[in-house]
Amino acid sequence: MSAPTLLAVLGSATPPGRTHRALTAALERADGDPFATELLDLGTVSIAPAGGALPGGVADDTAAVVDRIDAADAVLLVTPVYRGSLSGILKNLLDHVPVDALRGTPVGIVAQGASDHHYLGADRHLRDLLTFFGSPTPPVSAYLNSTADFADGQPSDDAVARIVAVVDALALLHRVAGGAPFGPSPLAAR
Repeated sequence: MSAPTLLAVLGSATPPGRTHRALTAALERADGDPFATELLDLGTVSIAPAGGALPGGVADDTAAVVDRIDAADAVLLVTPVYRGSLSGILKNLLDHVPVDALRGTPVGIVAQGASDHHYLGADRHLRDLLTFFGSPTPPVSAYLNSTADFADGQPSDDAVARIVAVVDALALLHRVAGGAPFGPSPLAAR
């Protein structure tokens, strides 16, 4: 029997940097226990602007990316903080995702910002979006400070451990849910 899959979606449009390095280190540490981990870097794919067209109706990576999210047993959304919220590229992707693709799927949150003052912005907005989908989220998330949690562009062991702790919380939710949705259908699915 194969391990359940964790898809980490890095919502940054810029070339791989600090967030990518921290996420990669955490996924290497967590891979295989209990998830087989995969990284989807939105900076390496082309996602159409959301606007009513179905993901399969555009000639880019949108449909394939949505399919990867739909197939995952758990998802980790990772975003830099822009203007006190999640990145536009991640929000645009989530606008393409059908409710059933994330309904009942445990989803964790990791954000990175330049200041500790931003630690709840992306977290709060993503929790609101995930409620729309009916995705169970752990009560904890990870926040990385672009300066304090990195030295010479490399993540501290503590920063990586905080991401791994979110993955561990997702594993618990996955075991409890057994693949079934939690609670009643979200309003968006009725």
